[in-house]
Amino acid sequence: MELHEPELRDVPVTAVLAALADDVRLQIVRTLAAGGEHVCGTFELGISKATRSHHLKVLREAGLTRTRIAGTSRYVRLRRDELDRLYPGLLDAVLTAPTRS
Repeated sequence: MELHEPELRDVPVTAVLAALADDVRLQIVRTLAAGGEHVCGTFELGISKATRSHHLKVLREAGLTRTRIAGTSRYVRLRRDELDRLYPGLLDAVLTAPTRS
């Protein structure tokens, strides 16, 4: 099975910003920014599996993440280097912004 992972340069910045505008997706990005790959099912977000899958798909299709399939597991990571190269400072600004309480 192959997942749709666009080249980041082909993704409009508005799609990247829209993906980052959701609180759940931002929480996922913050977790991924802390480092490394994460198994998709290990994100504790207080949402259903289907909703989590939807949010991960939105992030992937917006060019923010890469997903690697190994057996029955899916590992997701942030495309930090690519994002920083194409949109310098964007992730830093988003990740350091205060969270809503």
